[in-house]
Amino acid sequence: MFLCIELYCSLHCSFKWRRGNVVFFLCEIISVFSCVCRNKMRPLPVYQKKRFMINRVLIRLKVVQIVYAYYKNSGKSLKAAEDEMFFSLSKAYDLYHYLLLLMPGITHYAADRISFLGMKVRPTESDKNPNLKFVNNRFVAQLGQIEQLVKFAEKSKLNWVDNSDFLRRMLDKIEASDIYKEYMASGVDSYEEDRDLWKKLYKTFVFENEELDDLIEEHSLYWNDDKPIVDTFVLKTIKRFTEDANSDRLLLPEYKDDSDKEFACKLFRNAIANAEEYRKMMSESSKNWDMSRLAFMDVVIMQVALAELMTQNDIPLSVTLNEYVEIAKHYSTAKSGSFVNGMLDTITKNLREAGKINK
Repeated sequence: MFLCIELYCSLHCSFKWRRGNVVFFLCEIISVFSCVCRNKMRPLPVYQKKRFMINRVLIRLKVVQIVYAYYKNSGKSLKAAEDEMFFSLSKAYDLYHYLLLLMPGITHYAADRISFLGMKVRPTESDKNPNLKFVNNRFVAQLGQIEQLVKFAEKSKLNWVDNSDFLRRMLDKIEASDIYKEYMASGVDSYEEDRDLWKKLYKTFVFENEELDDLIEEHSLYWNDDKPIVDTFVLKTIKRFTEDANSDRLLLPEYKDDSDKEFACKLFRNAIANAEEYRKMMSESSKNWDMSRLAFMDVVIMQVALAELMTQNDIPLSVTLNEYVEIAKHYSTAKSGSFVNGMLDTITKNLREAGKINK
């Protein structure tokens, strides 16, 4: 996998930088990173319940990606890379909005289909008297009226109407499912049933949907890589909804507070600024390994992990180690998870003995 990335970078690096387009090159790196990892992708674990969209699980992943891209571009502009990191995080929040809008999009398409069938020259009895339970779903109606989503759609110009073929195929799959049939035949008529329907449909038809992955990647190079994590936040948002809830507080805010932005900035800057020190630690702890032969992504993951270990005293050691081992499992080679785990374990023991960390 990493041979593909290394080859791609070596062939394109000088060309991109002659054009002077920093953001374009970093986007290309992330695009290739996403494509080669697609078959392995699944949501990274979220260790604590979060009530905001961009959490530290996502921040760590973005920092690793941008540090990797930083070393692969010959211009080495720290400011450009940092700006790219925050832009990438903001795009994840855009995806959150866009995926939430998918549910009203499918519902509106279903309503249009019913209207069209009713205008046939010889409509059937079901065409003339359709079951409107799905299109009158109260959860979706509430979701579609949230001002934040309405403003996002207006500002971004992103809407699902332009993807009618995709909506048709999604609706066909939904209507053929037992989930839909049981809902439509149910004698229950409650807000909770309406909300729970979409919780089930989202898990079944939006999670791990390759056609949807391809579609959203056309909108943004970042999105396919972000989707597995963002899906978990969409599902969490659905669960937050109640019929009498204040609609302005139903969506997750982008950040908990400024501390997470500071965490991202500090983590990225320390990973770069102290790279020589961290790589020396790796070299001293890998006596049986030639550092030049290690997968470069493994080196970057450990470098960022050490930046967190050394500079974030409020984060438990076990949390940091677990997070970066998981990133290695998902984004590096088949053996990277166990290798990174072993290396970091050895390094932390050495740091404790030297009195450099006390957690």
